[in-house]
Amino acid sequence: MITARLFARLREQAGTGCEQLDLVGGTVAEVYALLVRRHPGLEPDRALVRPTRNEEFVGWEDPVGDGDEVAFIPPVSGGTEAAHLIRLTAEPLDVHLTEVAVAHAGAGAICSFTGVVRDNNRGEAVTHLEYEAYGGMAERQMRRIADEIAERWPGTRVAMVHRTGRLEIGEASVVISVSAPRRADAFDGCRHAIERLKQSVPIWKKEFARSGAVWLEGPEARPAEV
Repeated sequence: MITARLFARLREQAGTGCEQLDLVGGTVAEVYALLVRRHPGLEPDRALVRPTRNEEFVGWEDPVGDGDEVAFIPPVSGGTEAAHLIRLTAEPLDVHLTEVAVAHAGAGAICSFTGVVRDNNRGEAVTHLEYEAYGGMAERQMRRIADEIAERWPGTRVAMVHRTGRLEIGEASVVISVSAPRRADAFDGCRHAIERLKQSVPIWKKEFARSGAVWLEGPEARPAEV
């Protein structure tokens, strides 16, 4: 028995986010094919889906075994463990707390980034956003980004906190703080963090506007069922 999970747009298309499947000895592709047969509204084009197994990205032909958790996700919207603060939360964000988390006597600079919900996009007014995350995997990917930064810019510490759930206009969706001995490294590390987060962390954004709601995935927006 394996567990199949769907997130964001795919979850809405299927009408479910989790199913138990009696399919052992098959491949990731076969798992998805079974889900498409069960749920005809599910995205048929695998090029628009990324598969994972046990919270790690895998290929479509990789095998699945008893007890595996296989998840299918849309394209994402884009040091030591003690040195980093990595968190998903439904609570309001405070950049002061991330700056405190990375501050230390050897830090000559702290650079912070705050992403804020704006009131317009794609030429129309936005009323609010909703964020959905693949919890454990998202935090694992965020920690990998923090480790990349620590390796590339020695002496850096990273705090990265992202909101989930409903966010109103003007609320912070993500805060990132990077401390470093030199200001150039703090600037570069902070830019690297937000760019990599948008590329690889499974967090999705649904945008609500006057004309309806869309999932913002990769370069394109896809209609949401609301």
